[in-house]
Amino acid sequence: MFENPTAIGSSHSPHLRKPGAKSVSSDLGGGEPGNSVQEGYVFPFGVGEMKGSNSPMHTTAIMPSPTFLWRFKVIWFLIWAFTCCKVGWDSVMRMSADLRDLFLYEAFLYYNPLLLVTMMVWLWGVCLWVFSQSTINYAKIFDLDQNHLTHREIWKCSIWMTVIVPTSMTAYLYLYSHGEVALAASQPVFLYVAVALVLIFPFDIFYFSSRYFLLRTLWRIAFPLQPISFPDFFLADILTSMAKVFSDLERSVCRMVHRQVATIAWFEADSVCGSHSVAIPLVLVIPYIWRLLQCLRQYKDTKEKPTLFNALKYSTAIPVIFLSALKYHVSPDSWTYVYRRLWLFSSLVNSLYSFYWDITRDWDLSVFTRIFKFNKPSLCSYLLYGRQWVYFWAIGSNLVLRCTWTYKLSAHLRHNYLTVFMITTLEMLRRFQWIFFRVENEWNKMTKSGFQIPMADIPREEERLLGSTNHNV
Repeated sequence: MFENPTAIGSSHSPHLRKPGAKSVSSDLGGGEPGNSVQEGYVFPFGVGEMKGSNSPMHTTAIMPSPTFLWRFKVIWFLIWAFTCCKVGWDSVMRMSADLRDLFLYEAFLYYNPLLLVTMMVWLWGVCLWVFSQSTINYAKIFDLDQNHLTHREIWKCSIWMTVIVPTSMTAYLYLYSHGEVALAASQPVFLYVAVALVLIFPFDIFYFSSRYFLLRTLWRIAFPLQPISFPDFFLADILTSMAKVFSDLERSVCRMVHRQVATIAWFEADSVCGSHSVAIPLVLVIPYIWRLLQCLRQYKDTKEKPTLFNALKYSTAIPVIFLSALKYHVSPDSWTYVYRRLWLFSSLVNSLYSFYWDITRDWDLSVFTRIFKFNKPSLCSYLLYGRQWVYFWAIGSNLVLRCTWTYKLSAHLRHNYLTVFMITTLEMLRRFQWIFFRVENEWNKMTKSGFQIPMADIPREEERLLGSTNHNV
């Protein structure tokens, strides 16, 4: 997600170009009227090849236009999407009606976490694109160097994730419905192992420095033994919105470890990986415990009392989670007359406290008029900047989604997996809009404190990409 500020870039990376060759981009007469050469063609000549040639270019070496390549990729993507939908639907229809819902529930459990992670990566790319168009220097806020991943590279990762995860899910549905249970069971296992290996791969490929920065930040979140930086608690806040993802990951890995994938062993709610497992609330509460410990560490370093109130906010999520889980471990009367009422009260306190903190602290309503200010006039700036409906929408939707998010934190309300998926998706969209206001507020604090970079000194993202010969992969 972020780039390591201490990453060591390599200007001779073998993952970007062939040894001894240098790609040359040509803009022949770009911007001149009447120019017949389409802008954006790339001539992949090595330097030595160009020197030894009588002509500056060969027509056979001209690559297809970017527009043609984009359309070609879109067509293939649509063909792939149609194939996955058709194969998946036919596979589900092959199952008997009484097993179809359980079949879908199990498949959904294994692939739901990675689908939600894919969605969050897409949304993060959108955030970076908006920041690159605005007056916010997000690289300075997150303390990134000039080789950090741009929105284009984030979207490239998102595209691969969008293709790989549904393809594996389609293979699982097809193999299971055609009686190849062992092969079907291997699909989610292979996918989880592949994702883990890509994240920890120790060689300088697959955006090594960015993966290292992400893993290092996760380590700092899990063990807040050092002063808390902005990326630390920013990512930790995002993880609280993905608590359901952690819970489903735990249940999926549990079934893989106990060889319950594509079996009926997990149907019993009281089994080791069942829906009544005590591991579910324990995993749900982990992101909130991390954020609570970060706030306590901040208070230790700064002695600022607001950090204690922030810690109190995260602590209010703990009774919501554990009181809900008690439904499966107490008598029905005790749940109805005691614990359910306590759960409702703790849910109300958590939702309203979190909403108040979002509006007054994380967003700071006093600077709302400066939000969504763009460098150049555009459709986005016309629709968003200075429009009151944007702020009313942000406040109203944040309140509603803060309350519905309690549904996800409550184990006894999570039987309908499609409803839970929808609410988790809405929570990620809420967090998505929260990111804009939170980053804007942080930038305003930096500028007010006397830290200001002239806008002329902040390189535009397109200029940096075109002029850079030292981009780490």
